[in-house]
Amino acid sequence: MVAQPLRTGPSTRLRTGIFMAPFHRAGENPTLSLQRDLELIQWLDHLGYDEAWIGEHHSAGWETIASPEVFIAAAGERTKHIRLGTGVVSVPYHHPFHVADRLVLLDHLTRGRVMLGVGPGALPSDAWMLGIEPTRQREMMDEGLGVIIRLLTEDEPITYESDWFRLRDAQLQLKPYQRPTMPMAVASTLSPAGMTTAGKHGAGVLSIASYSEQGLAALSTQWSFCEEAAAKAGRPAPDRANWRIVMPFHLADSREEAIRDIEDGLLTWNNDYFVGTIGSPVSWPAASGREMAERLLDFGALIGTPDDAIAGVRRLQEISGGFGCLLGLAQEWADREKTLRSYELMARYVMPQFQDAVAWVDRSQGWVRDNKETLVAGARTAVARQRCRPPPRRWRSRRPASRRHRRRRACRRRASTVTPLRRRRPRKQTVRRRQPQSAAAHGRACKRLGVILSSTASAARPSATSRRNLAVGECKLCSRPTPRAAVRRA
Repeated sequence: MVAQPLRTGPSTRLRTGIFMAPFHRAGENPTLSLQRDLELIQWLDHLGYDEAWIGEHHSAGWETIASPEVFIAAAGERTKHIRLGTGVVSVPYHHPFHVADRLVLLDHLTRGRVMLGVGPGALPSDAWMLGIEPTRQREMMDEGLGVIIRLLTEDEPITYESDWFRLRDAQLQLKPYQRPTMPMAVASTLSPAGMTTAGKHGAGVLSIASYSEQGLAALSTQWSFCEEAAAKAGRPAPDRANWRIVMPFHLADSREEAIRDIEDGLLTWNNDYFVGTIGSPVSWPAASGREMAERLLDFGALIGTPDDAIAGVRRLQEISGGFGCLLGLAQEWADREKTLRSYELMARYVMPQFQDAVAWVDRSQGWVRDNKETLVAGARTAVARQRCRPPPRRWRSRRPASRRHRRRRACRRRASTVTPLRRRRPRKQTVRRRQPQSAAAHGRACKRLGVILSSTASAARPSATSRRNLAVGECKLCSRPTPRAAVRRA
């Protein structure tokens, strides 16, 4: 059997991220809720998610981020890689010059990680407080986006007058950090208005209502509206890589566990907020959280195991015809630990299947598995030959020895060639007691050596000790006291 060559896999990459409205239950500490949002984006940056889009809302008590630009500035300092987008800036609520100016500043502060997402405004209560006519919001967004793009790309000053804003020789101080400009996207719901605006201005698309029955059904036809608008405006065909689809997900070790994790939070999110607070026309009350979860599963939500999520993403790709980024709807249906683990499961097991991250790993494993008989045959032959050979002679290692080993070897060689000197055994020192010597014998001995005896009596003023030695003589050789009488006789 001949080993087969390695085969390469596809090279497409599906980006992933989140769409953070955010959704926090009314009555909770808003400061802690905002901190959890920042911590979540840090966690996603650590896990390798590509994008995070932050919303803008001003009422209703659940979606509490009023300025996505300020939030992005804080999140940008805590993250390194993830791209941060406004999801979305409600253009009718702002002067277009201010929108462009703030986004350019953010683009520099984040070193090119910012994205501009625009929309007409989602909550009727926001438009009511600002005195904006709801029927004009999409028209105002379209007009404002065109001016924003001109401010970000044109070199000449812009003079423009509208019934809701005015520009006079307007020009930005800074060019965008990203050239020619930052990525842009337009929010799209069930109507084709968002797709049409995106195609007209050459922007991407944020499909934020895909997890409803009508939204999932519209995915198969919505991109055609973007293509038609681009052709009508004389622009090149839009790239599906700039199409982002928002879909809620929650992953666990089993589908039953995933549903059990989210059923209480999901029921509150639907009944208390969408039905009870804002009165969404496309929502209706659910009897239980399990019923709501099963309904979302029918609409394309990714609830279950990582394998269920992989199958769900492939289903979305087939229905839509292809898109570039999957955005999970940021929610707090489950407790904090299970929510963070759900994002981790998505990053570990689902994302690699659509980002060309494991194709070569699977290729290598498959090649070895398919050719294991051929590869192992050589190893078996080598083992059989090794058993028939006599045991090899042991040789010293040829590896260069360290300095410490070289010193030891040198000492051993010297010890084997040089006869070591015998150490002398120290003599046993015995203390001999001096025998008392008579004065006569001492005098004779010192006289033979020519020793001159002197008397201490010649001292001028003898001390007390000297007076005791007056009766004795001292030998200048051995300094031994000797009686004078004996010395004289000697």
